[in-house]
Parts: sequence; C-alpha cells; structure tokens
Amino acid sequence: MSDVRVRFPPSPTGYLHIGGARTALLNWLYARKHGGSLILRIEDTDAKRSTRESIEGILDGLSWLGLDWDEGPYFQTEFEQEHRRAAEQLLADGHAYRCFCSRDELDARREAAMAARGNVGYDGTCRGLSPEEIDEKMKQGLPFVVRFKVPRREGAVVYEDRVLGPIERRYDDIEDFVIVRSNAKPLYLLCNVVDDIRDRISHVIRGQDHMTNTTRQLLLYDALGAKPPVFAHMPLTLDLQKRKISKRSHGEIVSVQFYRERGFLPWALCNFLVLLGWNPGTDQEIFSRDELIEAFTLERISKVNSVFNYRKGDPKFFTDPKAISINAHYLRTMPVEELAGPVKAHLAKENLWDDAYDGARRDWFLHTLDLIRDRFHTINDFAGAGRAYFSDEYTIEARPLKKNILKHPDLKTWLPKLADRFAGLAVFDRQTTEETTRGLAAELDIKPGILINGMRTVLTGQLAGPGMFDILETLGRERVVRRLQNVEHLYHTDNTGTEPR
Repeated sequence: MSDVRVRFPPSPTGYLHIGGARTALLNWLYARKHGGSLILRIEDTDAKRSTRESIEGILDGLSWLGLDWDEGPYFQTEFEQEHRRAAEQLLADGHAYRCFCSRDELDARREAAMAARGNVGYDGTCRGLSPEEIDEKMKQGLPFVVRFKVPRREGAVVYEDRVLGPIERRYDDIEDFVIVRSNAKPLYLLCNVVDDIRDRISHVIRGQDHMTNTTRQLLLYDALGAKPPVFAHMPLTLDLQKRKISKRSHGEIVSVQFYRERGFLPWALCNFLVLLGWNPGTDQEIFSRDELIEAFTLERISKVNSVFNYRKGDPKFFTDPKAISINAHYLRTMPVEELAGPVKAHLAKENLWDDAYDGARRDWFLHTLDLIRDRFHTINDFAGAGRAYFSDEYTIEARPLKKNILKHPDLKTWLPKLADRFAGLAVFDRQTTEETTRGLAAELDIKPGILINGMRTVLTGQLAGPGMFDILETLGRERVVRRLQNVEHLYHTDNTGTEPR
C-alpha cells in the first residue's frame, strides 16, 4: 500500500467549476500514479453559503468526470470538536493567545498605519497581555478571537515546493493570524491543518492562490508537533483579461455542468483540463486514462498561469477552441458502441429516441452514428446538425437553402422527378441511387452537383456532411422519396430557413 494520500476539499458554496475539477483531476492522477488514496473532504464550515444542492452537484460532477475517490466524503463540520481541541492546545502551549481588540480599534490602527506607510498587519497589542489582564477581560465578557503567535525572530519559513522550487517567507512579514473567530468557530487555516493531520495527507496539490496560507499552516504544523505534507502549488487558470476563473466572476460558463449539458464527453473535458498548466514534455495532447496516469508528474506542472480562452456569448461553441477540438477528437474516434450511450441519453432528452434503436434498428443506429459524427464537435450535434436522421422535423439552414435550392428554381420539378425514379428502383442502395441521379442529370443536361447539393439541403438541412449516396442509403427509400417530393414550399420562405412538413 502506497503512503501517498492526497485530498480534494471543495467548499459546497456552488457548483463544481473547472478550476476545482482541475484540482481534483491532478490529485486523482497523482494518487493513481502512485497507487495511493484520494480523500474527498467537503469543507462546509461556511454555514451561510453551504448548501445540500451544492454538495450533490460536486459529487455528481466528480462522478460524471470519472474521478472516483477512495475515502469520504468527509464533512469538515463533523470534526469541529477536534479543531477546537487543537486551538486549546495551542493556547495552553503558548503558541496562541486571545485577542480582545475590537473591529473599530483594528480598523483605526490599520488606517493610521496606512497613513504612515507602515506595516498594516496586526500590531500585537494583545500578544503581551498578562494572565491577570486576560482574566479581567474575560470576566468583563469582552469578545475575543484566538490568534496564532508567529515567532518573532530572524529568519523565514522555508519549504520546497514540488512545482515552484524553494519558497521562503520572512517571519517579519507574517502577522499574528486569527485561528478562531469571536463566535468560537475555528477558521479554515486551522481546520485544514487538523484535518490533514488526521487524514495523514502526504501531498497537498492546490492552486498558487493558497501560497500565503501555506507558510502560516507550516507554522501550525510545527506548533502541533506534526510533520507537514509535501506542497505543490499549481498555476491559476485565468480568463483572457487575466482574471482568475471563478464562480462569482464568470457564472455558469465555468461550471462542469455547463459542459456536460452542451455535449462534452467527460474524459475529453479531463484531457483538456489537465493541459491547463501541465504538459508531458512532448507534443502529445490526447491521452487515454492509462496514458495520462503513466505520464503525469508534479514536476511537469507549469510555473506560470494558464489561460482559459472561453468565448462568452459565442452562439456556436462558447468555450476554448482547444476544448472543442479535443472533444471532437474523442467523439469522432471512440468506439461507436461507447458513443451510443451518451447519444442515446441526449436524443431521449430531446424526444428523438426510438426504442427500436436498442432493438431491431440497433445496427442502423450504430451505422448512422458512425456515418455522421466526422463533422460533429459535441454530443448535442446529433440532435442539432444530425436531427434529420432521427426526425422529420428539422431546420434547413439559411445558407444551403439560398445556395443550393433558391438559386435553382427548376429543382422544384427536378427533385420530385428524381424521387419518382427512386421509388421505382428494384434495389435502393448507394450504387443504384448514384446511377439514377447521374442519369437524370445527363438527361436534363445539368451538372450532377446541382441535384446532389439540392438533395443534401432538402434531406439534411445542412451545407456539408457525409457522402450523398451514403446519406440516401442510411435515410432509406421512404423518407428520401417523401422529402424530395415536398420541396415546393421551400421557395416560399423568407430565406432564413424552414422546417419541412
């Protein structure tokens, strides 16, 4: 059994966003690489913002991504007594003290320090209170917080970050920080350390925005007599304006659920997320699970922040082009039997599913998916651009309508004539439909492309797609004939697209 133990500790104050998912992924990869354990800990100490809905959303998001955990979920609030006992131990051992300074007093000192261009951190007013003074204030019922007593000596807190290398922060630059609120609730800094000690965490892999916490937490480990874990701080994920990606600033577009609803495949999203700040040292970008576990190392995590190139408001993709490209690669290359499940779920959601696709028409369903997926980017495209294969109610896009139909008025008679010939064929397949189409074009003394492109527009609503005669064979004689006979109304639209009846 490996001694590697990592954790993912989300706060249940909203959905699982891509930054949190990336943190979970990197911890999951490290645990799997070393045969270790991933502990899921829900840090729910913010009672006002924590919700059951958020907890369920986080668990569901992790499960959908395939990031399984080995222990938990544990809930931080369940261990509040442990956190309080740790605070009491720090007080008893002289590593912490009660601070009775009021908010108004602290604000006034901070403003004065700023005016004098001095140190705006806590000035240690209560650090030197005698036991008698403390007792007197306690008898008066004055509220207090508990502050950690940072050593006042030369030197610095020093540690070796597995991503960033040697890190140090001088003691003089660390104020006596609060570890227990005035309502007796221990703060994150202390809770996190106590939980990591209890859970025997060996490596803490988290964002660089926690680095200020790390130096303070190392002081807590030392004061509690515990060996600290190894720290590895990942670069942050920024938007195009160099702002940190967050739920508050960016809304649902950075949530895992957003990409799930828009037809992303779970591992494709993981593959994209790992490349935000990590690289294998080669040009490889597409990884299977096993390949990524084998390739992953903390040392290959970048030291600089990554950019998530999302496109808010883009009606086509909404998100980073690389994310779309990676998702399209998986969609187009994965075994079609594996693709069938996600497509089935989406078609059912869009009321396009036919139970025969799991029965008598299973072979047709798999063949159709394989035929049409080469130009698709997400699962949703099967009910969008691919809707004509599963329903007679589909939209004909404006561009092919104008280019391939309205430009050739004679198609209103040519296509029904072609439909009649298709109806009379003894065998309806790729070869016979192609021969029939080209034969009619020769009779009419027109290029075959006029008939072919016209058929594509009428039958699929799209400008491009699979080979036309593959489409005919897949759609089948009945649907092809019916649709080609129903073209007259296309010449009475506003040129913005229509739905065949």
